[in-house]
Amino acid sequence: MQRAREMSLIFHPNLRKTPEKIAVPSDEIVLKGSLRRTVILVHGLTGTPNEMRYLAFTLNKRGYSVCCPQLANHGQSLHVLKHTTWEELYASLRQVFLKALETGDQVFVAGLSMSALFVLLLAEEFGSRLAGGVCYSPTLFFDGWNVPWYNRLLPIASYTPLKYSVYFKEGPPYGIKNERMRGMVHRFYSKARIGDIDGVAKFGYAFFPVSLFRQLQRLADKVTPLLGRVTTPMLLIHPEEDDTASVRNSEVIYEGISSEVKKLVILKDSYHVITADQEREAVGRETLDFLEAI
Repeated sequence: MQRAREMSLIFHPNLRKTPEKIAVPSDEIVLKGSLRRTVILVHGLTGTPNEMRYLAFTLNKRGYSVCCPQLANHGQSLHVLKHTTWEELYASLRQVFLKALETGDQVFVAGLSMSALFVLLLAEEFGSRLAGGVCYSPTLFFDGWNVPWYNRLLPIASYTPLKYSVYFKEGPPYGIKNERMRGMVHRFYSKARIGDIDGVAKFGYAFFPVSLFRQLQRLADKVTPLLGRVTTPMLLIHPEEDDTASVRNSEVIYEGISSEVKKLVILKDSYHVITADQEREAVGRETLDFLEAI
C-alpha cells in the first residue's frame, strides 16, 4: 500500500446561475451478443464508460450482449454535472434497464463504486426481473486509506451554497494500482482544468464537486435501509487495498441483503477502480462464473 497522498481542496466559484448543456457525443459502448442475455455495465460517479471497456469485450466474447451507458450529464462540463441529483442519475440507468427488458433477454446489471448502489436499488425495485447484480467496489461511505482527513467536515459544507464551489482535485493513485495506467491518468489529471471536457471520455473528471459528495450521501441513506429487501442473486468484488472505500462497504451490503445466492470476493492487488486495474482479468472471470451459474 502506498502512503496516503491527500487530495487538494479547491475553491472555484462559478457565477453563471444557470449552467448550459452542450451537444456532446455519447461515449456509451453497445455490443450485440449471440445469447439471450444482456449485461448493463455502469461506470462510477464522475467516471466514464471506458472504465468498463475491458469487461464489456470480455463478456461479449462469451456471447453476452453488453451495454455500457453514460449516466445523466456525464460528458458535460462539471458546471452542469455538479447540479445533478442521484435521482437523475438513477433515472437514466433505469431507462436503459427497462429498454433492455423489452428485448426479452435475461438482464443483469453491474455497477462500479456509487453505481453499485444503483444495482441494489434496481434489485429492490424490480425483484426477479433483474436476473442478477454485481457490485464492484461499492461505496456507501468514503473510508479508504487515501481519503483526506477533512472529508469528515464536508457534510457541513454540503448543506450550504459552497457545495457548488468547492471541489476535490484528485491526486495519486486515482484508484489505480497499475503503475503504467496510473501514469497515463496522472498526465491527464495534472493538466486538467475545471470545466474542461477534453479527455473526460477516456479518463473521467479530474475534479469531484462537493455537491456530488452530498448526492452520494443521500443515495447511501436511501439504499442502506432497503438492503434487507434485496433478494436478487448478488456478487460483490472489493479490493483489500481500496484507496477510496474500504472492504467494510461490501461487508455491510453482504451482511444486509437477503439474497440466497450471494458471494463476496476480496482482491489482493488492486485499488478502487477494479474494472480497469491490474486484476481486471480476475474480475472478468469472477463475473462470468457468477453469471453463468444463474
